Amino acid sequence: MTAHLVPAVAAYVLVPLLLLCGIHSVVGMIGLPRLRPLPPDPAEGPQDVSVLVPARNEEKRIESCLRSLMAQEPPVREILLLDDRSVDATAEIARRLGFSEEPGARLRLLPGAELPAGWVGKNWACHQLSCAANPTSGHLLFTDADTVHGPASVHTALGHAARSRADLLSVWPDQITGTWAEKLIIPLGYLLFTAFQPLPLLRWLQADPGRVARWGFTREKLASLGAANGQFLLFRRESYFRIGGHEALRDHLVEDIAFGRRVAAATGEGMRLVNADGIDLVRCRMYSDFREVWEGFSKNLRPVFEQSRVGFVVFGVAVSVLFLLPFLLPLLPGGLTSAPVVSLLIVVVLRLLLTLRFRTSWFGFVAHPAGVVLALLIALNSWRLCAQGGVFWKGRRYPGTTGRALG
Repeated sequence: MTAHLVPAVAAYVLVPLLLLCGIHSVVGMIGLPRLRPLPPDPAEGPQDVSVLVPARNEEKRIESCLRSLMAQEPPVREILLLDDRSVDATAEIARRLGFSEEPGARLRLLPGAELPAGWVGKNWACHQLSCAANPTSGHLLFTDADTVHGPASVHTALGHAARSRADLLSVWPDQITGTWAEKLIIPLGYLLFTAFQPLPLLRWLQADPGRVARWGFTREKLASLGAANGQFLLFRRESYFRIGGHEALRDHLVEDIAFGRRVAAATGEGMRLVNADGIDLVRCRMYSDFREVWEGFSKNLRPVFEQSRVGFVVFGVAVSVLFLLPFLLPLLPGGLTSAPVVSLLIVVVLRLLLTLRFRTSWFGFVAHPAGVVLALLIALNSWRLCAQGGVFWKGRRYPGTTGRALG
């Protein structure tokens, strides 16, 4: 680039796009309600929810998760743990905490059946849990084994789901990061979620489902507006089965995003997807080292775009241009002029706001360009794995193609 081209690109491309992106992100943050713990009603009986936890080789995390769920106030109707053929002490830890295989037990341990052909392991585990849950429970809460719940988390989530009339309430936990790779990658999720996921538009459509037909939204277009976090998915029971449950997503490698898409696709029928900030309710440490970060996101990044190669490439280019290029332009001739500096400041301010709002790693904020580079490398690895035969996760290999959220 010449000394004149750099400021021109920044002024006429980067700055306008980043301003739009920043405004959308701020609107998204404002519209994402933060759930504060609600005090329990002493007269209230067991909460009308079955808590369902799939676990495969989770001996390092499962005790904290289960203890936190057992300490809910008021207590939940039942907690079901499915041991997905673990080869570690997951099941033994659950038994020590009082879980049993007795039918109807409130704390129940389910031995997982062998994974059938065409199923993803987590989806199969969750499907078994949904079939075993008490049929009188009005809600099903799927939560991961790496979560730790405050004593009011379920009570608060149920209250918000009732007030918002949510068919699916997705609560975004406080993301705990320990190693440098976690600190670089995981906070980027908030940036990409708020910058690119059109949740404000979805909320506008949900406020008046008749707008779906008036504005010509197809089910496919509506699906693109949806996303959810599988660490805490609270369904109305009838809504879960209405959209097909995990069985409808048996071969989808990113089932939480797919559930968000399925519920969003039914907006015109009155279904409601609600996302909420739950950092005061639930904590989660997704991964514990670089290898897990690399493998976990390599499993997800290409499959989240399902069959769309173009969508994957366009998204990668957008991330590179918007969130990495502003840090490179000042190194080029003409890069220290006003427009390139403004583009850089917009990204810095946006990352600062997200870091403060979601209490994410300051190292991730300072080393933002390195985080974007690492994320792009993981995305390329995800493409490579999917193109060359599949991804590997928790001892299982899955095909490089994934199912579609809408089937």
